[in-house]
Amino acid sequence: MHIRLCAESSLPVTSSFTSTKSVTVYSSNISRRTALQRTAGLASLSILPGSSAVLGKELPDPHFAPRAKQVIVLYMSGGYSHVDTFDPKPRLAQDHDTSIGHQFGRKDFDRYLKASNWRFRPNTRCGTEVSDLFPHIREQMHECALIRSMNCDHIDHGEATLQLHTGSTGFAMPSLGSWLNYGLGTANPSMPGHIVISEHRPYAGPQIWDSIFLPGKFAGVQITPGETPIPNLKPATEKPRQDLELGLLNSLNQRHLVQRESDNSLKARINSFETARGLQTEAPEIMDLSKESQATLNLYGAAQEDPTSYAAQVVMARRMIESGVRFVEVIDAVGACRDNWDAAHRDIASHAKYAKRVDQPAAALIKDLKQRGLFDDVLVIFCTEFGRTPWAQDGKGTKSRAHHPHAFSCWLAGAGIKGGVVHGETDDIGNKVIEDAVHIHDYHATILHLMGLDHEKLIYRHAGRDFRLTDVHGRVVKQILS
Repeated sequence: MHIRLCAESSLPVTSSFTSTKSVTVYSSNISRRTALQRTAGLASLSILPGSSAVLGKELPDPHFAPRAKQVIVLYMSGGYSHVDTFDPKPRLAQDHDTSIGHQFGRKDFDRYLKASNWRFRPNTRCGTEVSDLFPHIREQMHECALIRSMNCDHIDHGEATLQLHTGSTGFAMPSLGSWLNYGLGTANPSMPGHIVISEHRPYAGPQIWDSIFLPGKFAGVQITPGETPIPNLKPATEKPRQDLELGLLNSLNQRHLVQRESDNSLKARINSFETARGLQTEAPEIMDLSKESQATLNLYGAAQEDPTSYAAQVVMARRMIESGVRFVEVIDAVGACRDNWDAAHRDIASHAKYAKRVDQPAAALIKDLKQRGLFDDVLVIFCTEFGRTPWAQDGKGTKSRAHHPHAFSCWLAGAGIKGGVVHGETDDIGNKVIEDAVHIHDYHATILHLMGLDHEKLIYRHAGRDFRLTDVHGRVVKQILS
């Protein structure tokens, strides 16, 4: 259908929406604002941050041949304890409730070592020890590279979460997913290239998936598990009428852009309408778990009737990857502050609740990707923002552990990863790294490298200087690469 608009200019504007009919719309006073108001349904969907993908068939070239094509991040919000999960320390059991002196800066606080509540056992194929909190993940450790020497720069959740996602603790910077989409684009122009599945608002909020000064089309789109995963996804009008509305709006937007060529936010908004329409078409089917076999749902421990379960969220992440989405993150944020892994402040025994929620789905994702032939193309990341103290938070005999940024554990699996290896080492109580430290900047540099991007060359100029995800730091952890 050809739409011809005669508005504030005497020249007709022809839209790109075509069919067998031709319609001319005449108006002497129609404005872009009016058109936006009249297409409010689709506009509401399109204003999702970063809801536009890279349009067209051309994708940016990587710096070198990538080992991985897509990424799934399983982020455990709140900080799980490394000494209770992936980093066994026999001395904690031997010297339980033994003092190791005052905490730095607090002469009034004596630190008493605290034993783990869980036994560690080895993976039968590679020997990597994992606690009984994660029996399913332990069975897959021969496919994983476990980093026991992670460290970051901040002790508080907001700043540490921000650094894990953006490389910065002090102010908002583009997120890892945004940098990947800026550098590589996405294979499916009808879907966002960067999706975040999060039932609740995480620490540091939406800025952990924002594009900040990168073009808006590279920001993440949040999906909230439940009855309305994406607001306004159902079209307010039938497709033929919506096409007419979009044709009119596209004409007005393009005319508006002629005098504002440098307005990146306007360009992002124009692109966002295209992806919003694609979302309306593809997203409902992708998020429909009824398409999955019962065997697959059983593998993850998921149920069709509970789309808010962590298992269902991980299944959805895999479906997003199959649809061509470049980067998907699943945030395990169960509820309000401390209704997550941070409940360790009250009692470390709370870890059992959160581990049970994620253990089977995380392990199933590895199995599922392998059986679908995707494991060699998809990088799986299991991470948290920091660890927990080897000593009791509130003194001798107490049950809790406090934040600990100086040492923690994360693992990676899939494309380009050497399975069954353990990288780095902490001291005999898990207090500090003593070998092969991996800072967050190194972690990011390694992920970019696996995706075919040199972290020192992935640069965006803003406000008179060149920015990159790793700032002026970072090295690739080659020891975990296959």
